[in-house]
This record gives sequence, structure tokens and C-alpha cells, in this order.
Amino acid sequence: MRNRDVDPEEVRRRVLWHKGTEEPYTGRYHDFEEDGVFLCGGCGSVLFDSQHKFDSGTGWPSFDRPAVAGSLEEEEDRSHGMLRTEVLCSRCGGHLGHVFEDGPPSTGRRYCINSAALDFEER
Repeated sequence: MRNRDVDPEEVRRRVLWHKGTEEPYTGRYHDFEEDGVFLCGGCGSVLFDSQHKFDSGTGWPSFDRPAVAGSLEEEEDRSHGMLRTEVLCSRCGGHLGHVFEDGPPSTGRRYCINSAALDFEER
């Protein structure tokens, strides 16, 4: 089902609690450049800072590190015939996206995160 065909809250539920994903370039935070922090859409925990957001060219918001140590958990994901590292909120267990080892030189990590799993709070 395409994002534009369903209610945004349904997309959020599918992403956070059923390990879904958004279509690339459709999420509200993909081209977003405000200053502040990104919160878990499931529980409100601070996850990422806009200062560490970058355009990875993948179609999803990308960050090179979490805002707060311990705010994320990582698990092996072998779905869809691939080996990836899933990123979850450490507080509520909501699925956020995946992390890859092809990020900017500062950390080498690219947290590829679904906008539907996030909320934003201005600084």
C-alpha cells in the first residue's frame, strides 16, 4: 500500500509496530531543515539532533549518530533476503529504520530513518 493511499497514523503504526517502511522521498522529514530534535513517534524519547542530519540521497532522513547515547537499540534483520541492522527505540521498541556503515567520515554510520516513526521539536 502506498503512503499517499492511507492515513498518516496508519503509516506510523505500520512502520513503528509492524516494521514497515515508507516509500522513498515521501516522508515529511526527508527535505526538512529546521533546527531541533527528532523524537520517537511511539513514546517521545529524543533520538536524533538536526545538527547530525544529512542528505544521503536515499529518500529517507539520514543521521550520522543518535542524539543521546543509549536511545537506540540495534538488531540483526535478515528480512527481504538481506542482512541489515535494524534500529529500534530503546524505550518503547518501535521500529525506526536501519543503520548502514556507509555514512559520512565523522562516524561512518548512516541511520536511515522513516519520517513516520518520528516527531520533531524545535530548538
